[in-house]
Amino acid sequence: MKAITYTSNGGPDVLTLTERPVPEPGPGEVRARVHVSGVNPTDWKSRRNTAPASAQVPNQDGSGVIDAVGSGVPETRIGERVWIWEAAYGRADGTAQEYVALPAGQAVALPDHASFDLGASLGIPALTAHRALTVADGGPERLAPGALDGCTVLVAGGAGAVGNAAIQLARWAGATVVSTVSGPAKGDLARAAGAHHVVDYRAQDAAAEIRRIAPDGVDIVVEVAPAANAALDRAVAAPDAVIAFYADDDASATVPVRPSMALNLRWQGVLVYTVPPAAKAHAVAAVTAAVADDALHAGPDAGLPFHRFPLAETARAHQAVEDSVIGKVLIDVAAPTG
Repeated sequence: MKAITYTSNGGPDVLTLTERPVPEPGPGEVRARVHVSGVNPTDWKSRRNTAPASAQVPNQDGSGVIDAVGSGVPETRIGERVWIWEAAYGRADGTAQEYVALPAGQAVALPDHASFDLGASLGIPALTAHRALTVADGGPERLAPGALDGCTVLVAGGAGAVGNAAIQLARWAGATVVSTVSGPAKGDLARAAGAHHVVDYRAQDAAAEIRRIAPDGVDIVVEVAPAANAALDRAVAAPDAVIAFYADDDASATVPVRPSMALNLRWQGVLVYTVPPAAKAHAVAAVTAAVADDALHAGPDAGLPFHRFPLAETARAHQAVEDSVIGKVLIDVAAPTG
């Protein structure tokens, strides 16, 4: 089978198209024929910064069809359409290959109405968004319709993949969603995702506008840039609010200590890979339920444009994500997708 591997860390040029044996699923595992592989920022950061112990296949997320199962897994799963999450975390086999064997719980049923493109767009972004939306004191452990009724959620960077998922999941759960963006084009994407209100922080007084929309403050902030937005988040936070940040850089944020104490604010870090197992299980179940409810979408009509590459051009796909392209980068591994 064809696979992309790298044996040393570095730029996209370390990625090589190779031939490898088709893997056999071990006990408790399934094997999926990969249709689409999704690329996330952590995929290129791992490739660039961490030298693998052996040949590494990149990419955590994907979608496909189960074609074999290991012992302990029902044979009825053969032929099941699935979305795949964290395939390469702590393992040498990500989704940038024609077949992947992985623990059965990391290949989750994908309804017939959901495309393989959507399946490959879930994983890291949607699980991160779910965690950010469920860390408030007294909040739900698992999102569901009505779980966030009466809550106002601020999504910073609503045009990004995590922001897009957070907007959709928060709306599905009943929240009023406000999103900040850096310009009109990104505003259109946030609205397409379903944000009730969009604030262009370059053209408006963001704090004043958010306070106009939510006079009592926002209950949950899904924050991509805490170093830049700490003061804004404090200014618009309701008492007992949580600022859940998943920053994708190494910048240091200055937390306003006394105002945070006065409002009993929680500043909560979110790294999807190290989320507690029970919280991860809740996230997988909720994302699956949202997909089944037709409440999660991807593509330009949902505010998440696709950028497609063939498997042989995985290096270009990684470069696109490293260059911060707006939208979701997908790799077509098997054709056709559906």
